[in-house]
Amino acid sequence: MAEKRDYYEVLGISKGATDDEIKKAYRKMAKQYHPDLHPDDPEAAEKFKEVNEANDVLSDPQKRQRYDQFGHAGVDPSYGAGAGGMGGFGGFSGEGFDFGDIFDTFFGGGMGGRTSSNPNTPKRGADIAISLDISFMEACKGVKHVVDINRSETCETCNGSGAKPGTTAKTCPECNGMGQVRFQQRTILGSMTSTRPCTKCGGKGKIIETPCPTCRANGRVQKKSPVTINVPAGIDNGQILRVPNQGNMGTNGGGRGDLNVRISVRKDPLFERRDFDIWTEIPITYAQAVLGAEVTVPTIDGNVTYTIPEGTQPNTVFRLKGRGVQRLQRDGRGDQMVKVVLEVPKNLSKKQKDALEEFSNMLTEKNYEKQSGFFDKLKKFGEELKKNWENK
Repeated sequence: MAEKRDYYEVLGISKGATDDEIKKAYRKMAKQYHPDLHPDDPEAAEKFKEVNEANDVLSDPQKRQRYDQFGHAGVDPSYGAGAGGMGGFGGFSGEGFDFGDIFDTFFGGGMGGRTSSNPNTPKRGADIAISLDISFMEACKGVKHVVDINRSETCETCNGSGAKPGTTAKTCPECNGMGQVRFQQRTILGSMTSTRPCTKCGGKGKIIETPCPTCRANGRVQKKSPVTINVPAGIDNGQILRVPNQGNMGTNGGGRGDLNVRISVRKDPLFERRDFDIWTEIPITYAQAVLGAEVTVPTIDGNVTYTIPEGTQPNTVFRLKGRGVQRLQRDGRGDQMVKVVLEVPKNLSKKQKDALEEFSNMLTEKNYEKQSGFFDKLKKFGEELKKNWENK
């Protein structure tokens, strides 16, 4: 097997490089050797593969820790495999063989509860979930809300070290900063080495003799912080809005988690949302339905005038194109559907009743298409019923 180059050397960075430095170096090298820029260059393709492999390991805190400790064998089980024994270990007799190291190397875990994670590795903070109540119009148009989030922040007194200003944390002498100690157990396979959390430092790898009076050695404090939430136009009830890097602060210099906002949209007395369409009902009079009329229709953009045609039937639905909700992450809006509801007048006076009856007597079957068709069907039904009885 060809000897692999050091991953830090591949990316051109030092072993103590930060996450941002690794990311920046990877982008630069990947662009330099990208196959699209060197379509017929096998050497560039191999370099591009090598750069991606290095970034895959160094951008992952756990893989990077194993690589720093064991080299390529810590992240590639096939690296250095040879004849005899377990992939180049030259066999084993069982006495003094560290199975825990092998499991750490190949599987990232261990036997007997051991762990290979460095307690001082930067860890990302936890996400926070909240609910945000907004109005129907705010959901349609979008809105900015500033909310106070109770989250963990880096302690300003000690800058996250956990130690009182003027003092520093000391490396635990028991575990040498690893946060765990090794111990041996005899089994039927021989003597096996395993690990357990260090009891002297509580698995932290360091001892703070003079804790910070503000955070009490935690390095973080709970604090209410204002966060601006940009609610996009078109968001719907029950959807989750993710606000990156606004969650709890991480430990050991790790970044923040995210803020996940569950949107709750209040019902509106005029509008109802169905997907990206908006539905509304408007009452009309008998005279408006018969004669046609101009009516005022409310929309989320303001009132508009709509002409109802003569002879409009109850529960007819009209469409107003492009008057609905903004489509999320797409251009265009839904439509507004307007349902007309015929309101039958009540509490008529005798004069009104007489006038209405006189008007009704002036109407014929030609004025009632549905009624005329119904009576035709009723007549045919009676004839068929009579015929069936006669045939019995």
